[in-house]
Amino acid sequence: MKGVNAVEELESFVVEVNSLEEARHIGSLRWSVDPSDVEIEVVDEGKRLFGLLGKKMRVSISRKMGQSKGSYPSGPIPFLEELLRKMDLSVEPVMTDGDNIDLAGEDAGIVIGRYGETLKAVEFLTNLVFREKDPGRRIRIDSGGYRVRRQESIEKIALAAAREAQRKGRPIRLEPMTSWERRVVHMSLKERDDVSTCSVGSEPMRRVVVSPARKGSQGKA
Repeated sequence: MKGVNAVEELESFVVEVNSLEEARHIGSLRWSVDPSDVEIEVVDEGKRLFGLLGKKMRVSISRKMGQSKGSYPSGPIPFLEELLRKMDLSVEPVMTDGDNIDLAGEDAGIVIGRYGETLKAVEFLTNLVFREKDPGRRIRIDSGGYRVRRQESIEKIALAAAREAQRKGRPIRLEPMTSWERRVVHMSLKERDDVSTCSVGSEPMRRVVVSPARKGSQGKA
């Protein structure tokens, strides 16, 4: 992605973060600008889900008018190397197969973050950058086998949501998830006849809704 020197129109995207500082950091990395050149607007203060997840806020991250974009590496590996360097993490990105990347190194656990939020932000940011060059491309990033553990956690959340939907007799909206995470929810509840699932919303806020059983098929991720 080549940088430009001309004045750009305001750009923005919405993401969930644990703090305004994290949001500003994501924005600065996204556009290769100073954190002070990033504007943050809180869209939703957030809430906990079944007491299992930390409180997160939904924010709109914007680049101030008049700030020029920086230059980006030609591929996801160089981009991640630069991103992780700026995060001061001793981690090396390795392409495993296709567009799957594994992060290895002494700070592999740190890059995961609380409930995988840092890893999710890194994956989201990487896809956001390269989606502009190739809209159909999907890059998946793992760190130290986190996805296996995350899958088990999501399966528990899916079961808890199913119980809640049955008990309250109404749909239960889960936290925003990646397409892979949403698929885990759908597959976890696919064989049940007492609940149904569907995905709603737009990326990166797309989420699964678990509802008491009704006629119709399971939703798409």
